[in-house]
Amino acid sequence: MSKSQPAKSRRSPGLPAAAGATSTGALPEPAFRDAKHDLTLYHGDSLELLTAFPPDSVDLIFADPPYFLSNDGITCHAGRMVSVNKGDWDRSRGTDTNHEFNKAWLFLCQRVLKPNGTIWVSGTSHVIHSVGYAMQQLEFKLLNDITWVKPNPPPNLSCRYFTHATETLVWAAKSRKSKHTFHYALMKQTAGGKQMKSVWQIPPPEPEEKRFGKHPTQKPLRLLERILLASSKEGDLVLDPFMGSGTTALAALRLHRRVLAADSEAVSITLALARITGDLVSVHIFVDCFFSPLDLEPRSMDRSGKPTLPGHMTLLSKTVYRECKYFFVGLDRREVIFSVIAPSLDDAWKAFRSKGGSSDQVFSVIKTETEIYLTQ
Repeated sequence: MSKSQPAKSRRSPGLPAAAGATSTGALPEPAFRDAKHDLTLYHGDSLELLTAFPPDSVDLIFADPPYFLSNDGITCHAGRMVSVNKGDWDRSRGTDTNHEFNKAWLFLCQRVLKPNGTIWVSGTSHVIHSVGYAMQQLEFKLLNDITWVKPNPPPNLSCRYFTHATETLVWAAKSRKSKHTFHYALMKQTAGGKQMKSVWQIPPPEPEEKRFGKHPTQKPLRLLERILLASSKEGDLVLDPFMGSGTTALAALRLHRRVLAADSEAVSITLALARITGDLVSVHIFVDCFFSPLDLEPRSMDRSGKPTLPGHMTLLSKTVYRECKYFFVGLDRREVIFSVIAPSLDDAWKAFRSKGGSSDQVFSVIKTETEIYLTQ
């Protein structure tokens, strides 16, 4: 997932940003807000946004911070050799600065967690040990470390190491006094009637999860769904400070949790919005076809002497009707507030504005096309 960049010089080593501070005031305008589902996305630096969020307000945090792996190396993806570079946000600034960054954002996450809230952090060996040490320094209560096994990991091209087939997730509570949520019975049921172990084998994101675009560190929905089901309740507020492709937000939306998420990369906000709005808008089309014979005679007729078309010939057809219709779905009233038959989307918008609906906020526009062909 896309990340906020570690600061190079704004803080002394080991000193979290805004240590001991309270909320700095007003938050910026969100990049997206859906009041009906209590889902809010912000575009900006996660450390600055976390400082502005109210303290003791979040039930669960899932964080997929920078792994600091963009070192101009190579890896294998889909059978091809590709660069490991994901962006400037993923470049290492050195061990001390990287740890300072981890301690800073973890401190701010701890601040916004409710007294019984918990945090999940995902990472490889390049970052997870720093995360665990920072959690101990901040006196989180470490609950579990989960080993996520990837069934089909990319091969190791150098042939000098074991294939990297796992990631580690650290689950921790805000403090040693926290009474965290854990749905033991549900997890036991999910594990086939046995206690669920701390080793999870979950495949990477399905192709359907990437239909709106790909993200270099996208997590599978099944992983986030299990985390949310295990350690949160319906109506809880879930925060993802490094949102990336929006998997946490999408899983929380489907499981009826409230969502607060942020990312510093505009391209990630766009991808997350496409995935989320794709779930919020559902169109079902039902078509009934009526067939009747064209023979004037109702009785059976002998066609044995009628010549047939050669196999390479096809019947020609012509278009007898074509229609494009646009449906405008309201933001506040999640229903169709306007519809019009128009040759293009621009014409549809002109019609919408001309009818005096410019004051209505539009959530999405759905286009339907109807074409009828008859054989010649």
